Amino acid sequence: MEDNLSVRTTPERLVDEELLVVRESVALLSKSHDEAFVIREILHLLSEFLGLNRGRVVLPEPETGALRIVHAYGLTQEEIEHGRYLPGEGITGRVMVSGQPAIVQDVDAEPLFLFRAVARENLPQETVSFIAMPLEQGGHQIGVLGVHRLRERPRPLSRDLQVLKIAATLITHVILVNEFIRERTNRLESENRELKWALTKGQSTYGSFGIVGESLQLRRALKQIEQVAQTEATVLLLGESGTGKELFARALHMSSARRDSPFVKVNCGAIPENLVESELFGYEKGAFTGATGSRPGYFEQANGGTLFLDEVGDLPLAMQVKLLRVLQEHSIQRIGAQKEVTVDVRIVAATNQDLQLLVSQGKFRLDLFYRLNVIPVRLPALRERPEDIRHLVRYYLNQLDQGYQRNVNITPEAMQRLTDHPWPGNIRQLRNVLERLILLAEGPIVSEKEVMTVLQAETHNQVQVQAQAHAFSPGDLASGAAHAAPDTSEPSVRAYHPVQESDRAAIEAALRETGGNKSRAAQRLGMTLRQFNYRMKVMHIETRRG
Repeated sequence: MEDNLSVRTTPERLVDEELLVVRESVALLSKSHDEAFVIREILHLLSEFLGLNRGRVVLPEPETGALRIVHAYGLTQEEIEHGRYLPGEGITGRVMVSGQPAIVQDVDAEPLFLFRAVARENLPQETVSFIAMPLEQGGHQIGVLGVHRLRERPRPLSRDLQVLKIAATLITHVILVNEFIRERTNRLESENRELKWALTKGQSTYGSFGIVGESLQLRRALKQIEQVAQTEATVLLLGESGTGKELFARALHMSSARRDSPFVKVNCGAIPENLVESELFGYEKGAFTGATGSRPGYFEQANGGTLFLDEVGDLPLAMQVKLLRVLQEHSIQRIGAQKEVTVDVRIVAATNQDLQLLVSQGKFRLDLFYRLNVIPVRLPALRERPEDIRHLVRYYLNQLDQGYQRNVNITPEAMQRLTDHPWPGNIRQLRNVLERLILLAEGPIVSEKEVMTVLQAETHNQVQVQAQAHAFSPGDLASGAAHAAPDTSEPSVRAYHPVQESDRAAIEAALRETGGNKSRAAQRLGMTLRQFNYRMKVMHIETRRG
């Protein structure tokens, strides 16, 4: 009778133990968010009630992918330190790679068992088994749960496996929840830092002009601007295209005593050579055909204020002589005028070219170079100040969100992608990319994948533009490029070259061949429609269909 009672109670006691372990493990999830505490207690329950000893959770290191024991119960600190594996190495490494559970009936008889964490002499002398369970989420292995088990036990192995699967699921849940909490916390801390930075830095004088950042190179340039702002010295801004030369010029103007007077910007490279003089110095009525009235030039428009000569290296030599005279005499003479007019203008010049190299090539006057190069200020490229990219991204995201009535933010991973990009187009390119991301964003958060997609397209476009720029030279149109076969690939943009009279024949030929279709004619010449229309306007070419 007693024997029959014993047989009946044994499986009931086993079930009670299993339910206790599961119930207490689940209860731990609601008691604490401490990953280390919860997992260690689950391993403790497995050991205490089911005899599944020396439990350990092995996770990959983020930097290397190598596996190491992160959580354990029943192991010494030294044993934990020894528990390191490569993916595919030993039983643990194989489970991590395969995603399949592994059962070693006798560790002494299994060559793949490494005894890496616990030496054999520290284990019981009887037969010892080892069970390894993958920690899996969505078909992806995030780690391995391993335990030792004595072979000679009253409990069926199948029941231990069932409990271990439940334990593995709970441990996976704990790890993923804590990972999510860490990511959210890091994101909030990052946003908090950026907000604090915006509150302390964003209200500065230069921040209001869009000059954002706190790198050493940027601060050095701003200090030079501050030192010369109240003087009348000519400033030459040096730097690559897109580094913010106009922003610095405006900041210099607004920090000077001329702040209440005009700030006039002139892009010297965008003015056709035959119009430079009239644009800079103005003209009188009847000075030339089409001059139906008088017009002040940029120097007169900027009188009392600041004239910003952007891309000054593109000025023709003849105009360089006249500009030098203005700088020396402080007076200009309109085309067709009989007398000179005194002007009070501060010159801020900018270039992305090496003016000294142009001087050595005879393309820029040495005396004008000395006149402009009184206070040279070098603006750093964006790749030289990567620590400022995060600040610029936050600044432009806020600006663009307001402009487009959006509320788009960015994940830390996406921010890192933007920080790591080399940005050959500097700040101008960064702003354009952010504008595209905001307009194309499918939700309120821009993901890393979305950033990568846009940056890959950006890199592809840069390669195309560079190839197109190398394919053309100023004389290409006159040399027969207009007769090339239409290009059916993605349209590229022709690099800017000054309008030349020699282009006329090629433009007229392209118009004839396309029946007056300006879009097709522009495509044949490798131009945008805007570039094509501009040349037609300057050379007074009319469209004739038919």
